[in-house]
Amino acid sequence: MADQGEAMCRQVDGGMTRVFEVFGKRWTGLIVATLMPGPVHFAELRRAIPGISERMLSDRLMELSSTGLVVREVDAGPPLRVSYRLTEAGLAMEPSLKELARWAETYLTDGGQCPERFRK
Repeated sequence: MADQGEAMCRQVDGGMTRVFEVFGKRWTGLIVATLMPGPVHFAELRRAIPGISERMLSDRLMELSSTGLVVREVDAGPPLRVSYRLTEAGLAMEPSLKELARWAETYLTDGGQCPERFRK
């Protein structure tokens, strides 16, 4: 058993805290994953993510834009259309998201729960 003083000194890494401040919010990871292949118009992005409201999508896109992961671009009209694309920083998330997807395929196959064989 760990010494009680050691346990009290243990803290979450600052980098991990910043990651989950952004990606810990519902829909954020799905938005980034949907934008990985290239720019997407707002309406197409909404259709690609079932269950997300226009308001929530707009809020998450603004947050991702303010963190420097997404760029909002207004396409010349008519009609006026807005598209979103990942920045270099956003695209750099691809290996991590692919690894999370592989992890989910292995460990979260039973309706979002680890199968019995992986539980300890």
